[in-house]
Amino acid sequence: MSRTIHALTTTDNPWDPFTQFTEWFQFDVSHGYNSSAYLARVVRSSHDTSEANEDYMIEQAINEIIRYNLLGIYKKVSKVVEE
Repeated sequence: MSRTIHALTTTDNPWDPFTQFTEWFQFDVSHGYNSSAYLARVVRSSHDTSEANEDYMIEQAINEIIRYNLLGIYKKVSKVVEE
């Protein structure tokens, strides 16, 4: 079985947030984007949410950030993972 996961990144970040998270995160923070913190502020979840529901809520928060992307710097990237 597979599922699709999503991440928020910026158009200028050369690193893959799925496979090169440390480098991706360092680039993101050093440029003042703080995308992970931004996403955490927007996502609506709770500690007792299922993994599938959490993935859905993260994707919805990313879509909202993209919708109001006034600077045009954010983008959504996706990856299919096998379980």
